[in-house]
Amino acid sequence: MKNLILTFALAFSITSLFAQKAANDSLLLDYYQNQRFAEAADYLKATYPEPITDIKILNKLAYTSKMASRLPDANAYYQRVYEADTTNLTSIYNMSEISKRRGKNKLAIVYIKKILLKDTTNFDVYKQLADLSYNIGDLSGNIVYLQKANKINPTNPDVTYDLSTYFIKLKAYSNAEQIIDQALAADTANMLLLQGKAQSDYALRKYPETVIITKKLVDAGQQTGAIISMLGTAYYMTNKYADCIKTFKLLNDNQLGTESSFYYTAMSYKALHNNAQAIANLDKAIEVAISSGVSSYYSEKGDSYDRLHQLDKAVTAYQKSLMYKPEPITYYALATLYDTELKNKKAALKYYKKYLASKPKDTQQTYITYSQQRIKSLATGI
Repeated sequence: MKNLILTFALAFSITSLFAQKAANDSLLLDYYQNQRFAEAADYLKATYPEPITDIKILNKLAYTSKMASRLPDANAYYQRVYEADTTNLTSIYNMSEISKRRGKNKLAIVYIKKILLKDTTNFDVYKQLADLSYNIGDLSGNIVYLQKANKINPTNPDVTYDLSTYFIKLKAYSNAEQIIDQALAADTANMLLLQGKAQSDYALRKYPETVIITKKLVDAGQQTGAIISMLGTAYYMTNKYADCIKTFKLLNDNQLGTESSFYYTAMSYKALHNNAQAIANLDKAIEVAISSGVSSYYSEKGDSYDRLHQLDKAVTAYQKSLMYKPEPITYYALATLYDTELKNKKAALKYYKKYLASKPKDTQQTYITYSQQRIKSLATGI
């Protein structure tokens, strides 16, 4: 009878243990489904106190910590998994990913290369190495790993697009077209691949094809400046001047105009014998082409020449500054230079007057007052 009671108690305890474990798994699943990974990590730590040697539990802790963005904890758990089983490539990959998220790109490369020692045909590994190489400025490594990833999976749109972009930069246009066409054959409606195809066709000066593809992109909502610019330019190159003007209007009328957009708009108007609009848009192209800082650069250059007492060069630099943007303080600098250094009263008077006429800010009141006094004095002396 005593043995029967003990057997029944033991059976009840085992049943209760399994029932509790099932309930715990349900709770953990609920945490995961509701993205409450921090709570899940705390729950697992409370459930499985150290020391933990079970790889399955360590993997759960590692994954949950990673999803909770507790990256040092996650890395430590994955490291323990790897030390327990050095054939576990998943733990190495995760340590690489965590290192990348923490900005430790070189360490991430060390981890990921360990996988290559055991698996030289892993597409994700080469893709990861390409990204990491780019992050550390190793562009040659980036393109090598992109090529290896593309060879394993030539239909992946991200790798194909990145690699084609490199080929275009290197002016290897046929290479870019080849890999894009191969990937597009598997996914003809992929927007990223179509963008790559547009770039390769545009680079190869296949303007009718560029029009067809960029129109698809624009109609699909891909209206970036680069795509609009390719479409507008392709229209111009195929003598569709009205379409060129209409396309670049999307940029020019929304304060997104560039030197190129205004230029091709102007040339389209010129081809349509609307020379007034051609001139207006060429003026805008010139304005955009000139850096807003040029005036300031020449002004600073003039000041430096003045300090070196190279006065003729100082005058030339200040005058060039005024050509790009007539700033009040530049007029004042020229006025004082002619007044005190070159002793040219007539030129000094001219630039003092121009300074006051340019309506300088109230913060320059000292200069304003001095200029007014010098104008009276110089006007009397001339």
